[in-house]
Amino acid sequence: MADVVVVGGGVGGMAAALRLGAAGHDVVVLERNDVLGGKLASRSIDGFTFDTGPSLLTLPEVFDDLLAVAGTSLAEVVQPVRLDPICRYHWPDGSAFDHRAGTGPAVAEVERLSPGAGAAFGSYLDHGRRVWEVSRRTFFSGPMESPVDLLRRMRGPSDLWAIDPLRSLDARARAHFDDPRLVQWAGRYATYSGSSPYSAPATLSCIPWIEQSSGAWYVRGGLAGLAGALGGVLAGVGVDVRTASEVEAVRADAGAVRGVRLVGGETLDADVVVANVDATHLYAQLLPDQRALRRVLRAPVSSSGYALLVAVEGRTEGVAHHNIAFSADEAKEFADIFERRTAPEDPTLYVAISAVTDASQAPEGCENWFVLVNVPPAAAVDWDVRADGYRDHLLERLAAHGWDLAGRIRSVEVITPLDIAERYRAWQGSIYGTSSNGRKAAFLRPSNRGPRRGLYLVGGSSHPGGGLPLVAMSGAIVATMVEADFPRGAVEAARR
Repeated sequence: MADVVVVGGGVGGMAAALRLGAAGHDVVVLERNDVLGGKLASRSIDGFTFDTGPSLLTLPEVFDDLLAVAGTSLAEVVQPVRLDPICRYHWPDGSAFDHRAGTGPAVAEVERLSPGAGAAFGSYLDHGRRVWEVSRRTFFSGPMESPVDLLRRMRGPSDLWAIDPLRSLDARARAHFDDPRLVQWAGRYATYSGSSPYSAPATLSCIPWIEQSSGAWYVRGGLAGLAGALGGVLAGVGVDVRTASEVEAVRADAGAVRGVRLVGGETLDADVVVANVDATHLYAQLLPDQRALRRVLRAPVSSSGYALLVAVEGRTEGVAHHNIAFSADEAKEFADIFERRTAPEDPTLYVAISAVTDASQAPEGCENWFVLVNVPPAAAVDWDVRADGYRDHLLERLAAHGWDLAGRIRSVEVITPLDIAERYRAWQGSIYGTSSNGRKAAFLRPSNRGPRRGLYLVGGSSHPGGGLPLVAMSGAIVATMVEADFPRGAVEAARR
């Protein structure tokens, strides 16, 4: 009998498992796919490698803190590379700027783009710093079962004011910038949580500061290498990791969980089940609970994504590792995604070409173009019909932005919201589980504590949300909760 069964080997589940395993708990991790990592994944095609999930690592100190429980560090298990520029941004009018890694050079770049705006950019970063300092010790430091949890961790009314939750990210950007290009740049960070800048809180204004202060990092060999490294560390602390092991049910009685049942009939007994799965999948299939499911469905679902994996011959002048080509009409683009529920005709294009930094990611003289656009959840668009046409449309949009790949393409593969939903059991193909849209969104996100004793939720669809550092923080929060509720010594005594 295990102390803890973790259902799902994504980063959040691995983070919780590592902390609990290092603390002496008997932990089993069950992952339905053949490899660990969840959405932190890659795809290799004829010598081209693509990060198909996260392609940027921020807050590396979160992973240093996690790995310290096993006596190691991020730099010891992977090869992190700090990127400069963080990203190269392009607008339809032909203007562009590099978001530089150093604050001084970044301010100078903004001043070059928009004379007189450098000071406003510095002020925006300073505002983000204050938001992050308070958010980290309040919102991110523990579970959020109700607004009272947040208020208890605040030192006073000034903390609530500091995290800027009452205005939108777009409104905060407009308070700092007169140049609509910089407003659009600031609003882009809403997509880091699958949200709209017109609905997401200005709390997200801390993200540019985080990138500036802690750095934006790549892992040599591809971001997915971080998943393999974490798997190795898990084995080192005695965690039993089983891939290709799909859980079909969480076993429970009226009061508590009792373990899990796998596809094929095998059962594992456990005092604790940590569900690193989409909360909708948990309460609809694994542990049917209509009340909990209704609550989950009240939370705003995040956007999904449509991606192209393009194997490109030759080198492209002027591209960085990370590139953004903005749409001509940001308001229309986000209304298409979140209101009209249609794939945008003029989407903002995110292009990651890791071969710019890491030659191992493509054959010599070639490039691996990962092109991602934000689209509505899967049910809103008939992707069985539209997938190929939208692929061709995005290649045309790339050409319109000056990146005409005609005659250089060896192959193109497509990832649609349907693929995301199937591979990761992600509700409607959402990338981040729930979005940050609306003032109440943070409190509608599924709680880390489930409705049965011994059930905990970790990962992108639960608090504090999606993204590599946040799901690692989620793992820390859940591990602390399990340790408080099921101290190892007390569990062993009960079994005796």
